[in-house]
Amino acid sequence: MKVRVLNYIPKESFIHSLSGTTKLIIFLSFSFLCGLSFDTRVLLFLLFLSVLGFSLSRIKLSEIRIMSTFLVVFIVMNAILLFIFNPEYGPKLYGSRTLLFHIAGKYDMTLEQLFYQFNVSLKYVIGFPIAILFISTTNPSEFASSLSAIGVPYRVSYSVSLALRYIPDIQRDFSEISQSQEARGIALGKDVGFFERLKNSAKILLPLVLTSLSRIDEISNSMQLRSFGKKKNRTWYMKKKMTVNDYLVIAFCIVVFVVGLIITNQGGNNLYNPFVG
Repeated sequence: MKVRVLNYIPKESFIHSLSGTTKLIIFLSFSFLCGLSFDTRVLLFLLFLSVLGFSLSRIKLSEIRIMSTFLVVFIVMNAILLFIFNPEYGPKLYGSRTLLFHIAGKYDMTLEQLFYQFNVSLKYVIGFPIAILFISTTNPSEFASSLSAIGVPYRVSYSVSLALRYIPDIQRDFSEISQSQEARGIALGKDVGFFERLKNSAKILLPLVLTSLSRIDEISNSMQLRSFGKKKNRTWYMKKKMTVNDYLVIAFCIVVFVVGLIITNQGGNNLYNPFVG
């Protein structure tokens, strides 16, 4: 059973060729603009850029299948819960109410509520490719050097790098322990009921935790033996030099961020309201 979640996927692509600092700036600028803006026009443009960047990275959807499935389930559940707990938030937000059809009790489906929930879902859909793109195209060591380049202490940068490096190790350990458990007769396949599979999966957690703690102890001892943290600065083996493409992409991100904020705040707030003339 092979599980791949949040792995660095080496490829030969334009996105992979950019430095870690550039990819970090892309991630931060898109994330902040997506979080600050509720303007559908800006969000749709960011979605276009996210999809474009994803296609340029040459990462296949099959390589991020688990995260894609999680995103779809999360968006659907979030939309359902938003409507259940506050079905009138859209009309309040946009200052108008266009009834589409009545469902039951206090629940009416309005055009404003649909538009509001579309924008919320759009934010998640935008953030997903950017986050996956950043993690899947950036070597953990290169990521650490990019954090250090923007002023993050190298101890923190290296800790983040170790955490990202550890994700594939956990996945490999989980797969090996699962196979060992199945060899002992503990079924985890698709032919087993959901609750039984969940119960059997819980039996993997203890050996997985113990294995993880053992590896953490080995890493911490190795770092102490090498006097990690003794000096204030360090060099980075995986650091990439900035190229013309890096500077062009950074300039483009700055322009998109500034223009996006200007468009977002044209009406005095961060909303695009097509319901008020």
